[in-house]
Amino acid sequence: MTTPVSAPRRLGRPRDATRDADILRAARDELAERGYERMTMSGVAARAGAGKATVYRRWASKAELVIDAVACGSRGIAPEDVPDTGSLRGDLRALHDLKHRDEGIWQALAGLVSELPHAPELAAVVDERLVRPRVALVRALLERADRRGELIPGVDVDLLAGLPPAMIAYRLLVSGEPLDDEFLRAVTDRVLLPLATGGRRSSAS
Repeated sequence: MTTPVSAPRRLGRPRDATRDADILRAARDELAERGYERMTMSGVAARAGAGKATVYRRWASKAELVIDAVACGSRGIAPEDVPDTGSLRGDLRALHDLKHRDEGIWQALAGLVSELPHAPELAAVVDERLVRPRVALVRALLERADRRGELIPGVDVDLLAGLPPAMIAYRLLVSGEPLDDEFLRAVTDRVLLPLATGGRRSSAS
């Protein structure tokens, strides 16, 4: 006679995924306000309304938590989110209208800047999840404009695509000036558009 095998007993309660989102959001906020060096797991737990043990069960170290927080929070604006307005100027202004979905991530990056030279794993995540997607987004809008015939023939789209993210990063990480509408309009109207189009205008602009 075969002895029946009982199903393995589940230990503890299942992990609550909603707590993960709360903790990651709290980590981004702490990072933006306090910086990596002063940020603590206790502070993240308190902001998330969770126990410190709850945080440590999910992330064994502050570095792991920050990597996940940056990676998860950086899924912001995609090219398809930006409406095709018929002109590069219009598309870039539409992108500016979506900036509230992205600004918190740049603020979190500001909190990480002092740590990046000493933490290559964090630098790699920032490059992959923060910088490259934003360069790709601007590049997609430039390519859209090129298909309309707006760009100067032979213009270096890859070089131009890196300008707005670089200027935003400088604003947040070096000068400390606000990332306001006036600055974003200046990047578009005084830098990117003249370099990309040479003053050309589509019929829709």
